[in-house]
Amino acid sequence: MVVSSTNPHNKEIAIRRRIASIFNKREDDFPSLKEYNDYLEEVEDMTFNLIEGIDVSDIEAKISKYQEENGEQIMVNRARKAEELAAALAASKGQPAQTDNDAAASQNSQAGLVALPQGQYAPTFPGQPRPTGMAPQPLPLGGVDMLGYADDEETMRLRAERGARAGGWSLEISRKRALEEAFGSIWIC
Repeated sequence: MVVSSTNPHNKEIAIRRRIASIFNKREDDFPSLKEYNDYLEEVEDMTFNLIEGIDVSDIEAKISKYQEENGEQIMVNRARKAEELAAALAASKGQPAQTDNDAAASQNSQAGLVALPQGQYAPTFPGQPRPTGMAPQPLPLGGVDMLGYADDEETMRLRAERGARAGGWSLEISRKRALEEAFGSIWIC
């Protein structure tokens, strides 16, 4: 697959997504951590070479061969990832995890027989989960704290002071810098 994009970041993202969907083994699939790390290093080398355009035809041949030899495991790992994402989504919405009977009904619905309920994953193509529904929205900042109390002047001053210290600044540093800049701009002739 040749990705023609004017933006190099989009090209890299597309290549990394494609490679990650094919080379999707996990640490559990290997007998030792060293073998898993070697696998990850080989995948990263291929990804880098594809992004940089080095030996693209050889790498594409390797990818095709790998897909033919490991097609079943690739699909199993994609399904496992989709199930984990669906379970995580259900857990975040407070719903129980999907059972095998629900999974069979979901497979029928993906074929177009029944619409999926809101919040379930509807793959755009096999192995590619796509979230549906609305994600939790962030809380607005300012004015009211998490308990619903309005901020008074003292609380706002303390937050500003603590925020500055958390960022590595203090009032003394600010004064010293202002004085150094002021005296540094005086020219003595």
